[in-house]
Amino acid sequence: MSKLNENSPAPPFTTTDQDGSLVKLEDFRGKKVILYFYPKDDTPGCTKEACAFRDAFAEFKSKNTIILGVSPDNEKSHTKFIVKFTLPFQLLCDTEKTIAKDYEVWVEKSMYGRKYMGVERSTFLIDENGRLTAIRRKVKPEPHVEELLKLV
Repeated sequence: MSKLNENSPAPPFTTTDQDGSLVKLEDFRGKKVILYFYPKDDTPGCTKEACAFRDAFAEFKSKNTIILGVSPDNEKSHTKFIVKFTLPFQLLCDTEKTIAKDYEVWVEKSMYGRKYMGVERSTFLIDENGRLTAIRRKVKPEPHVEELLKLV
């Protein structure tokens, strides 16, 4: 049973971004935040998703909305991903999977009959006061960006 619901407080976090800078959710109070979780930098689905957010970045910015990507990758991996695809938003490091666990996206997955733990591609919309206003789990890499533009 999920303890995260729309209109509940977003779990707070503190981590580093691609530059090693400290990032806290509370730093973004007064703005909407799209917190999207993805499995791995520079893989086909994750690249499509990141590029869809990149292409819609100006529109989200005009709606007072910050985009934060989160994966278990480290700063070096995030930096290479950002440079390769000209991503204009921060990517957060969750190497210990702490944020993923708090947002209930570190889950058992299955591929070719093999079970393993991994990040479930999910997106959370957080309002200006730190409350969850939309939760989207098992999203497709590209189409959900258009849906989010309508929600912000």
